[in-house]
Amino acid sequence: MTKRRLKILVVDDSAFMRLLLTDLIQEDEELVVIGSAVNGLEAAGRAAELTPDVVLLDLNMADYDGLFAVKKIMAEKPTPILILSSVGNTDLNPIFEALKFGAVDYMNKPDRNNFKMRSMHSELISKIKAAARAKPRTLPDPKTEKKVVRSKKKANFDLLVIGASTGGPSAIEQVITDLPADFNVPVIVCQHMPTMFITPFVNRLNTLTDLNVVVAARSMSPAPGTVMVCPGHANTVIQKAGTKFIVDFDETVYREYNNPSINALMRSVAATYGDKAVGVILTGMGKDGVDGLKAIKEAGGFTIAQDKESCIIYGMPKVAVEQGAVRISLDIKEIGDYIVNQL
Repeated sequence: MTKRRLKILVVDDSAFMRLLLTDLIQEDEELVVIGSAVNGLEAAGRAAELTPDVVLLDLNMADYDGLFAVKKIMAEKPTPILILSSVGNTDLNPIFEALKFGAVDYMNKPDRNNFKMRSMHSELISKIKAAARAKPRTLPDPKTEKKVVRSKKKANFDLLVIGASTGGPSAIEQVITDLPADFNVPVIVCQHMPTMFITPFVNRLNTLTDLNVVVAARSMSPAPGTVMVCPGHANTVIQKAGTKFIVDFDETVYREYNNPSINALMRSVAATYGDKAVGVILTGMGKDGVDGLKAIKEAGGFTIAQDKESCIIYGMPKVAVEQGAVRISLDIKEIGDYIVNQL
């Protein structure tokens, strides 16, 4: 029996780009382009009409842009959306907004050069197939969204470490913004993300929380009230230097994911902080972070996974649960509150 091909809707205001993307996508026998659209309004209509498995969406389009399409599609007929846009070359905020409103993942589109597009063919196909396995996330209703009750009690742990991949930026935003301004535990975040996205992501988080969010740098010490985000050029680890804990970078190549590796970070946290660490694994493809989370649990630390229902991609958390690395699974909206008031 022939396997059903994944149906793709291509949305771009450039006729050349629509043709090029269609050719690239259909070189893979598991994919078929079932239609196209030239702006966000048409994209939403075509998505409802054609029921694609994935919408491949540009953001910068005239009249109705890609962000309009994301909001309308996710409100009316939730569908996995992969952003492919050159807007990220100059301004990453529209991409983060698209992810917040339900897009699954993103890729930076090079200029209209056939060779450059072909050089990213393998990554494009891989991301399309990953997006097709995602669970579309509808927008929360702000009228019924649970308010987080925060406690000012002193935490019983000394470090909070969070790892995430596909779907992670919005999940991380949720957890970090649910931590109070007086949260007295250092936080380290490892998000699978290209290097050029890290600083804009840190800047965005700084606008959303009263905590101080910074890019982790060598010899920096984790500090209360500070959220460190791992850079994308290396694998971040925590080492003991006398009585201090400091950031360093590991040259080891990690099979599951490299630069930044969640396993590298969490294993080092387990070795340095032991039972005073809390590890959290959020939405994402693959197995990165599973071994590290297991190491934290085996060292006596507490471990949390995002639950299946709230994950965009229930990959890393699923494997972590199956391998016994998780003490409790929680909805993304419950994780911050649980960390503050239950641990």
